[in-house]
Amino acid sequence: MARYISLLKFTEQGASAIKKSTARAREFNSAAAKAGVKIEAQYWTVGRFDGVLILSAANEQAALRVLAELGTLGNVRTQSLQAFTDQEFDAIVGK
Repeated sequence: MARYISLLKFTEQGASAIKKSTARAREFNSAAAKAGVKIEAQYWTVGRFDGVLILSAANEQAALRVLAELGTLGNVRTQSLQAFTDQEFDAIVGK
């Protein structure tokens, strides 16, 4: 499964309803699971970004679909990166 790290920033809408953030996260986790995407971890952070998602999916399309759906709700904006384990990275660079 492909793994992704998504950095989250609250929008003005998301920040104004910050007390509902964990409930929204649980709803997202459920929707992602129904779409075949596993949320491996979710963290709220302090600093440049307001949160981090670590998710895995059978393919890039499934992962990007749930992240796009998350963005359409208007509470967060995402920046996503594909992530690799050491073994996966060794295979890519031909170690």
